[in-house]
Amino acid sequence: MSINTILGNALSGLNASQAGLQSASTNISNVNTPGYARVDTNVVSRNVAGASLGVKVEDLRRITDRFLQAASLSANGDAAAGQARADLLDRLQAQFGTLDDAGSLFARLNTAFAEVGKAALDPASGVRRSSAVTDVQFLLDEFARLDGEIRSSRTEAQRQIGLGIDKINALLTQVRELNSDITRGRLQGDSTGAENRQDAVLTELSSLIDIKVERAQSGAAIVRTADGVLLLGKFQVTLEGPGAGPASPGQEFAQIQGRTPSGDLIALQPHITSGSLRGYLDLRDKELPALSQELSELAAGAADALNAAHNNAAAVPPPAVLSGRNTGLLGTDALNFTGKTSLALADANGALVRRIDIDFDAGSLSVDGGAPTAFTATIDGLATALNTALGALGSASFANGALTLSASGGNGLALLQDAAAPSDRAGQGFSHFFGLNDLVTSARPSRFDTGLTGSETLGLAAGGALSFTVTGPGGRSTAQISVPVTGTTINDYLAALNNTVTGLGKFATFSLDANGALVQTPASGAEAYSVTLSSDTTTRGSTGLSFSQIFGLGDAVRATRASAFAVRSDIAGNPDLLGLAQLELTASTAVGDTVLGRGDGRGGQAIQQALQQNRPFQSAGALSGITGSLSDFAGRFVTDVGSRAARAASQSETAVQLKQEASRKLANAQGVNIDEELARMTQFQQSYNASARLIQAAKELTDTLLSII
Repeated sequence: MSINTILGNALSGLNASQAGLQSASTNISNVNTPGYARVDTNVVSRNVAGASLGVKVEDLRRITDRFLQAASLSANGDAAAGQARADLLDRLQAQFGTLDDAGSLFARLNTAFAEVGKAALDPASGVRRSSAVTDVQFLLDEFARLDGEIRSSRTEAQRQIGLGIDKINALLTQVRELNSDITRGRLQGDSTGAENRQDAVLTELSSLIDIKVERAQSGAAIVRTADGVLLLGKFQVTLEGPGAGPASPGQEFAQIQGRTPSGDLIALQPHITSGSLRGYLDLRDKELPALSQELSELAAGAADALNAAHNNAAAVPPPAVLSGRNTGLLGTDALNFTGKTSLALADANGALVRRIDIDFDAGSLSVDGGAPTAFTATIDGLATALNTALGALGSASFANGALTLSASGGNGLALLQDAAAPSDRAGQGFSHFFGLNDLVTSARPSRFDTGLTGSETLGLAAGGALSFTVTGPGGRSTAQISVPVTGTTINDYLAALNNTVTGLGKFATFSLDANGALVQTPASGAEAYSVTLSSDTTTRGSTGLSFSQIFGLGDAVRATRASAFAVRSDIAGNPDLLGLAQLELTASTAVGDTVLGRGDGRGGQAIQQALQQNRPFQSAGALSGITGSLSDFAGRFVTDVGSRAARAASQSETAVQLKQEASRKLANAQGVNIDEELARMTQFQQSYNASARLIQAAKELTDTLLSII
């Protein structure tokens, strides 16, 4: 062996030992760096033509476990999705308060009805009346506030979705740029730094969207969704979707898609199964809309309970005008009432001036106990008969969907249900159905039991249409279907909606139940498809109301009711108009008899009792339709709010624990052990010293040879 060979072997040993020392020191310096994979120096012997020529560093390798890495990325995505849901639902739950919180929605509900009952104990007290009206308005304001909180939370979820899309695109770009660094580094012998930086970026990306990562032969990362849709390979997919903005009930959002460099679009949203993006999508599209629907159903139930009782009560003196709400009905629509009700005109002292008894079963009315007179069984027919019966003492009219009764000569009006056979249309009494003496008003319908039948006139203006979006499994938009107004009856239009070729019959069918409520039923085999209303350009007659507003079709109608209620403006301005009394009518009551008394509190007591009376509630969110008390439904609602938050918190905690366990196992497999690295440093130091001693020996040998010469 020549001296040059000895020196070459020694120098190769020095270089290899130096590389080993450097990798060990780098490992130690990153011992607390999350996700860092330790680097190992691969030293091999160098042989040429069978002769040993020292050693060389073949490469620097990161110690990784691709199976544990995949598990860690998956667990990271699940934890981020759970955390997003848990945090937002926990903040929202806090807004509702607890059952024993005096300022909570549930306490305000009980207080509002109780205060009306207290006012009924002392009807002459203006202070108690004012307090009762104020507490009812506080309840309605609380419904509106909570509705606003849900909308704000949904808007926040939408904002996070927009920010998440931007962040994903930025991270994918970083991964792509690091792919170039890794490829270059491998050609130069060291890509570990770029690979570690890329792993940190991929970990952050997995918290936003579920991914799986493969490595090309060059070391470049190939990124796909968990079910295989390519996000980054030879080209990068750019995510597109809705940006930050408001998220209103019934609003359609752009689907998240991926755009390739050639401009092709890939439907991505159905393939996003975890990560914070999935969490916020679930909040925006499922959790929060469900809570909004449930809150609106509770608010509508509370308003309806107050109105049902108040319409059978009366103020003393009674009001001169009873203006009904817009029912969406036409004058030609059938009455469809059963039972009996009475209308009374009374003077300022509560003395009966005129009495009109209406028998819907017989289709007749009588004035002041006189002979029955038949009327046409339509809304216009009844309005005409009432107008005739009132004569010079008042008037009755029906226009733009609303019934109006008025009295003249300083008299007032009040109505009373027959005790034995109360009037009824779709579960509502005559005055209640038309909203003649509502305590709570709304600018749009809040109850959708119309009492209409399929054979009645459709009444929708020509040129209008209902448009629907059909969404398939996984949230993929399947079809956009528009059904123009057609036919002359409601059944005609329902048939058009149910048409399997031009309508929605392949996915859902529509029908009216016994109360005239619209029922949407999934078609057989299409249970996994969702049919939602996207727009409505219809108008029924002169009512100004659309088909969806009348029948409660779509979230835009049903989920916005909670913020639409207010105490009737004249009652809010003058609590003396609060109906705490009730007409005193018997078969023998005649004109001149006292039928209203200032000390009567029976109407107010009935309003208080309405909190516990059974009433129908339609399905909303996760709550199925039931017949029960307002208290019962409120209890179900608060349970659902709490259970959603608790379930999200539990799922998040479990996901975080799995993430921590996956991270721990990954760290055990590829993390840095200081003791091992110190041992490696000692080994390379000894190797370095040995190579240095070999060089020293070669020098001494050279010096000896030179001295001999």
